[in-house]
Amino acid sequence: MSQELLSIIEQIEREKGIKREVLIEAIESALLSAVKKIIDIKPEEQLRIELNPETGKIRAFRDEKEITSLDFGRIAASTARQVIIQKLREAEKDVVFGEFQGKVGEIVSGTVYRFEKGNIIVDLLGKAEGMLLRREQSPKEEFKQGQRIRAYVAEVKRELRGAQIILSRTHPNFVKKLFELEVPEIYEGIVEVKSISRQPGERTKIAVWSKNEKVDSVGACVGMRGNRVRNIVNELQGEKIDIVRYNEDIREYIKAALSPAEVSEIRLDKEHQKAVVIVADDQLSLAIGKHGQNVRLASRLIGWELDIRTKTALEAEAAKAEAEAKKEEAPVEEVASGEEVIAAKRGRKKTKTKEKAKEKAKAQAGLEDLPGVGEKTQAALKEAGFKTLDDIIAAKPEDLTQVKGIGAKKAEKLIEEARELKG
Repeated sequence: MSQELLSIIEQIEREKGIKREVLIEAIESALLSAVKKIIDIKPEEQLRIELNPETGKIRAFRDEKEITSLDFGRIAASTARQVIIQKLREAEKDVVFGEFQGKVGEIVSGTVYRFEKGNIIVDLLGKAEGMLLRREQSPKEEFKQGQRIRAYVAEVKRELRGAQIILSRTHPNFVKKLFELEVPEIYEGIVEVKSISRQPGERTKIAVWSKNEKVDSVGACVGMRGNRVRNIVNELQGEKIDIVRYNEDIREYIKAALSPAEVSEIRLDKEHQKAVVIVADDQLSLAIGKHGQNVRLASRLIGWELDIRTKTALEAEAAKAEAEAKKEEAPVEEVASGEEVIAAKRGRKKTKTKEKAKEKAKAQAGLEDLPGVGEKTQAALKEAGFKTLDDIIAAKPEDLTQVKGIGAKKAEKLIEEARELKG
């Protein structure tokens, strides 16, 4: 039995990657449970099992005195077998959890094993199973059973069944890691990815910067004849990728982020990190993009709020403002006719009515009136206890950053916008 046990230990250590010490401890624990069932042990007595890792010999001690009357061959073969198997399974789960916990933030490969309610179960090279949730799948991608797949390890949870490995193909860092694999300059740290914004299945904007003046950051990412970026586009099944050159000059950075649109002028509000971007009439649709996609991704990329305007629209607004200013400056006659007095009174009534309507609108304003706050963010705010604009106004920025999807800048912006709505 001694040599047989040692052979089993060596085999499991080699095939499962479980440390020898863990296996020996599991076997000793199993044998201890088995021995307690066949001999009488008083509560005050200490029982200990010892397995020699060199010879495989098993010995039992009661209060430090060896028990010589036990047939460990028979006990190990019958009673302890199931307990040993269970201990080994637990140890194997710990090995898998530890291995993939270290891969969070990395890309792993596997094959599509099966489908469960829209989720994809991925066989990770026989070591474990990963789950690609429906929400972590790009809307334009389709996979078949047995197909090879790569995904980003977003999270690893410890559960009774073992490690639950959550995979993602929609995470912005999935694209970032693909660039690391395709572009040696990024992997080596010569080219740095400064920022990334993504609409999965549609478009990604990635800002890059070179630490070496002799290395063109954009050219390195594009590759010879576009081979490097093409490989990434193929992996993402046709998702468009805009490679933006990072620039410390915010004006130049904004221009690059809004590419392929051409920018005529930029007016900055650095205090609030807002910018009015002026473009020619024929560049407006290109700057905004389909359903606002281009300006939205550019705004996320640089971390500024961008307001796209045309020269024509700005000139029209300026002319309207000038005309209204002239009306206000027009002289008022000292003596008015009866009809003029009545008209003036009506005008005052209308003004008061409008003012009351505005006050009523302010009082009824809610979270849905906050610019840029969608249904998901509204739900998250309400779940965290911020159900009204007054709750937002009374909160501190650090309170709001506890809500999923809201960073420090966004928190300050929400408080400011809530105050404006409430007047």
